[in-house]
Amino acid sequence: MISVKNLKKSFSGVVAVDDLSFDIRPGEVVGFLGPNGAGKSTTMKMLTGFLEPSSGEISVFDLNLTDSPLAIKQKIGYLPEGAPAYGDMTPLQFLSFIAQVRGYKGREKNERIQQVIRQIELQEVLDKPIDNLSKGFKRRVGLAQALLHDPQILILDEPTDGLDPNQKHQVRELIKNLAKDKIVIISTHILEEVTAVCNRVMIIAKGQLQFDGTPNELNRQSKYFGAITLHFSYRADISGLAELDGVAEMQVDEESGAVTLFPEVDSQILHLVTAHVQRCKLPVDTLVVEQGRLDEVFRNITQREAK
Repeated sequence: MISVKNLKKSFSGVVAVDDLSFDIRPGEVVGFLGPNGAGKSTTMKMLTGFLEPSSGEISVFDLNLTDSPLAIKQKIGYLPEGAPAYGDMTPLQFLSFIAQVRGYKGREKNERIQQVIRQIELQEVLDKPIDNLSKGFKRRVGLAQALLHDPQILILDEPTDGLDPNQKHQVRELIKNLAKDKIVIISTHILEEVTAVCNRVMIIAKGQLQFDGTPNELNRQSKYFGAITLHFSYRADISGLAELDGVAEMQVDEESGAVTLFPEVDSQILHLVTAHVQRCKLPVDTLVVEQGRLDEVFRNITQREAK
């Protein structure tokens, strides 16, 4: 597991990470969220040993990062933001270089390279200079080098940034498959990443941990969780919806005409709404039970005062 205790990092007196503590266990896919400048990348760099903390402790599988940095780095695969690589190398040359750095030789080296090429599907670009590759393939080369040594911990900084929808789907499916026997930490500001691949969410703002829980627990913090949104095929008398038992508030979108009904605390209103729609023959073409809106929750959490 990873254990972080009272982690702090300052740059010229400016605090980037402020008293951060958490534990992560195998099988967890952690979405590490926060606005730009929140301290996400700084935390990732400290976890990998790239940056030294100003204070606090990091231990990985009972090894202290200060005392055993090389032993810990052997257990970690890291994809930095931007997936930096040597642009004049081909993916094959770059992976061969990384394999040598990791200490692989001979048959074992070739087997590791071929396995990760198949895993990330890099066959068609192996002999092209990395500088000439699309952003999607550059990201995949970065993932390949992070996976080359089959690490127990995978730390990915913005893994799908700049990818098209098909490429994002491929990377997310790969992450889900890898997560079965690894710790995976994904640093991102893309909210959809949370529901797509993560089973735990940590939100950092102003260098401090503001939320730690499951995606469902995060959704439940939304004003919209359990609300019902109706779209109508034409204008109708909707006044009776606001008077239904258990409805605390009705909100009407003036542009789309959509109506959202917010339930009172611990109230279930779906059956009452559908009964009213049928009884009054309202022209409803879609009815959606809201699962929560992460953008709203994210704003509420990250814009509140630091602890």
